[in-house]
Formats: sequence, C-alpha cells, structure tokens
Amino acid sequence: MFLKKLSLFNFRNFDSFDLEISEKINCFIGDNGIGKTNLLDAIHYLAFCKSFLPLSDKGSIKYGETFFMINGDFEINNKIEKISCNFIKDKKKIIKHNNVEYDRLSEHIGFIPIVYSTPYDSNLIHFGSDLRRKFIDIIISQFNKKYLKAIIDYNKILVNRNILLKQYIEKRLSIDDIEIWDHVFAEKGNYIFSERKKLTSEIIPIFKNYYNKISNNKEEVLLSYWSQLEEDSFANLLSKNFDRDIKLGYSTVGIHKDDLLFQLNNDLIKRSGSQGQQKTFIISLKLAQFDYLKKNLNLSPILLLDDIFDKLDKKRVTFIAELVSNENFGQIFVSDTSYSRMPNILKEINIVNKIVNLSNN
Repeated sequence: MFLKKLSLFNFRNFDSFDLEISEKINCFIGDNGIGKTNLLDAIHYLAFCKSFLPLSDKGSIKYGETFFMINGDFEINNKIEKISCNFIKDKKKIIKHNNVEYDRLSEHIGFIPIVYSTPYDSNLIHFGSDLRRKFIDIIISQFNKKYLKAIIDYNKILVNRNILLKQYIEKRLSIDDIEIWDHVFAEKGNYIFSERKKLTSEIIPIFKNYYNKISNNKEEVLLSYWSQLEEDSFANLLSKNFDRDIKLGYSTVGIHKDDLLFQLNNDLIKRSGSQGQQKTFIISLKLAQFDYLKKNLNLSPILLLDDIFDKLDKKRVTFIAELVSNENFGQIFVSDTSYSRMPNILKEINIVNKIVNLSNN
C-alpha cells in the first residue's frame, strides 16, 4: 500500500498543491512554518478523518477561505483507491471513498493504516494517562472494528452514567436507574481490557528490541500496562465503589483509568530520561506500533515522521534512517528543517526517494 498522489486546496498555508509521490521515502525539507508538517497532517486526515495537531477542522482552513479539500490516490493490492476529505465552514466534514460518502467517519478508520510520530509525542511521557490510552486505542482500532465500536459505546455510557450519578445527588433518580447501565458498562469494559492487555503483552518485546538497537543496549527500558481490572472484576469494582461514585458524582473505576508506565533504568523516564533518551523511547514505541499493525493487517502502514531527528545525535539519526529504509517498511514520509541531513543520508543508503524542498517550491 502506498500513496501515489496528494492534492490540497485551501489547506492551512497552501492555496493549491499537487504532488506525485515516491513509493518508498519522501522527505519534505525547509524552514519552520513553511508547511512540512501540514503535508504530513493532510495524509493523516485521509487516514483518521482528523488532524494530529491540536487544531479544529475550522482552524485548518486557509485564512480568508471558507473550505478545505484534501484528495489522495492510494494503491492498495494493485488497485487505485481515491480518498477525499472535504470540510466547509459551519457544515459537517465529508469523507469519501471512491466518491462514495461514508455514513459514519468511524467506518473509514483502518482502511488507510498509518503510524505517525510528531514533536507532540513527548506529551505521551509528560502528560496524563488519557493520551497513553488513546495511543493503545489508535493501534487496536485500525485492525479491530469491534474494539473501535466498544470504545465508542463505552465512552457514551461513561458520559451518561456520570450524568445519572450527578442527578442522583440532586434526588431526581433511584439507584436502579444507574445500576441498569452497569451490566453493559462492565461488558464493554471487560472486552476493552482484554484487548489492551493482549496488545501490550505482545508489543513490549518488539518495543524493547527497537530501543536496544537504537541505543546500542546502553539503557534498560520497561513498558508496562496498569489497570484497576487487574485487581478485581469490573462488576465487583463497580459494586464496591458505588457509594463513592454517588458521593463524588462520577465513575471512579473502569478502563478509563488505565495507563501505560514508561520506565528507564527502574525509574519513570519523565524523571530520569534525557531528551535524547525520551525521544528514542517514543520512536521505538512507534516502530513497535508499525510492526504490530503490519502483523495484524498483513499490510505495511504508511509511516509519517515529523521532525523526529531533533535532540538525537548523528549516530542515532543515521541508524533510524537506515532502519526504516529496509524492506520491512513500506512508504515513509519525513519532515526535516535541515537541508543536508536527509539528502546526505539517503545518498549513502542508495534507496528510491523523493526530496521536496518547500523553500524553493
């Protein structure tokens, strides 16, 4: 699977932009603010129907315009698949596959598998557990539609249950009104827990192998999964904590409290890791995600690497570039502020590539 052509209209800083793309490595180089990340994010839109940046759809419209459009031609199993994303201000976003509109955006998730790494990935280490849960959910949802639906259903039930808990405090409901939701709440949560546990147990050795290769076995890393459901069944946890939930007005137990623990040399990496070590940790995690998706989809995801080389020494940069250029990986998109780093590395590797200097375009 690979992207053959990308077209943008009124997307961020681009009026109109058309690009024929290499099947292997594509490198966008140029100064900050010139649009390198926007090109990668446009590809992300075609896969996930949204941005990987903290921007709304409205914020992705070029200033002064009223709409944006992204078109991509993908070759999958020797067949051209046309994907488009259109958004008009104050109207709903439309995703089409071969000119047929999806009824629900979730139906498209997983059709164009993608793994992306951006400077915002450091938030996985430093910010709250919700981002780490989202990381797990993005992986599983790309090959397991049942899981994606379970996540959507669970979050809806969680919102409704919290509303009911608050209404109970105001004496407008009985306990039965809340408990009637708990059976399906636990059913969805148990399934999500089992799938998350399976993923983490299988991805941990892949992750550690990548980290050891990139760091040359200089540090000991640990990735572990934590959930309240390891301690007791979801049904029992809901029962035991019901009075507390009533008192606080929200659900205190469930898979919405799960977390991934990132450790380096027996300490949390956010406390003990240098910027280079943390970057290596995240890149190893994303490469493990790639391998896991490829195994479950029997298809190589597209790899988006946005400005990943900052804070890494030359040896690690070269190793990563050589690593992702081997036959295990498919199509790769890289953005870089250096005008010489990737061109020089790609000359040494001698692999099919396309370098787009946006400063000259």
